[in-house]
Amino acid sequence: MHSTPITAAAFRASAHGLGHGALTVGLLVCGLLLADAAAHHAAAQANSAGSVAIPGFWDAKRRPERPDLSRLSGIRFLTEVDYPPFNYAGPDGNPAGFNVDLARMICEEIKVQCTIQMRRFDTLLNAVTSNQGDAIIASIAATPETRKRVDFSDPYYRTPARFVALKDTPIEDALPERLEGKKVAVVARTAHEAYLRALFTEVEVKAYPTAEIAREALRRREVDLLFGDGISLAFWINGTDSGNCCVFRGGPFMESRYFGEGIGIAVRRGNDLLRQALNWALFRLWEQGKFTDLWLRYFPVSPY
Repeated sequence: MHSTPITAAAFRASAHGLGHGALTVGLLVCGLLLADAAAHHAAAQANSAGSVAIPGFWDAKRRPERPDLSRLSGIRFLTEVDYPPFNYAGPDGNPAGFNVDLARMICEEIKVQCTIQMRRFDTLLNAVTSNQGDAIIASIAATPETRKRVDFSDPYYRTPARFVALKDTPIEDALPERLEGKKVAVVARTAHEAYLRALFTEVEVKAYPTAEIAREALRRREVDLLFGDGISLAFWINGTDSGNCCVFRGGPFMESRYFGEGIGIAVRRGNDLLRQALNWALFRLWEQGKFTDLWLRYFPVSPY
């Protein structure tokens, strides 16, 4: 398992990033309000387990209707080969990871037999559309492009953007009006860079070619803050590569136009029974606290 993974979901979400260039003042203000609202919405929906925030994208007042599960004889899950900690081959060669454990919990909740097969990521959509599997649980972002090929369950996590600072920084909250003149590291040509340039117009954006170089710039104090994918940054903060240097400051930032609509389970277009069964099971797992327990096992430092 990689100690500091660069999440594939982050790169898929980055496809939503806006191109560089001037935005109108009206659009800028509108975008800032949307970003602020999204961050507060995420915080309001997060359950607290000690000091770790747990994503909760389900509304207790909108309980999904239980479908006729007797019509499901089993689920053939497909997942990715090498995307730790979400999907990877365990010591025995069998599928392991957050997504795999979640799939097994879903099957237990629905009470059906399931199989989980690992495939290369670039083959997954073709496999499910050609009936070689029933559902893909492999951190595929729900985008306009992927929705043309498959349907998605409700999202069970998102890839929030976060600011990271050295532990001794005096910066307590990363808001646009508080970061004037600050140097912020970001990976070049990503949604994170586009977001900074559009909404944090008073910061000095320092774009680096890779996440590793951007992180090292923060550790060397060449910049005041680092802005990037919260999931990969959470693993970096908690891993040995960071040297226990850093903490999150501000956020999370989850404006969907930049960072995607979220990660769901993909099924064949029109397979409403399976999609509704997955939604019902995901809600039940969250309601019972089982999703929280699973999240805490994999995310001791929460990206939210």
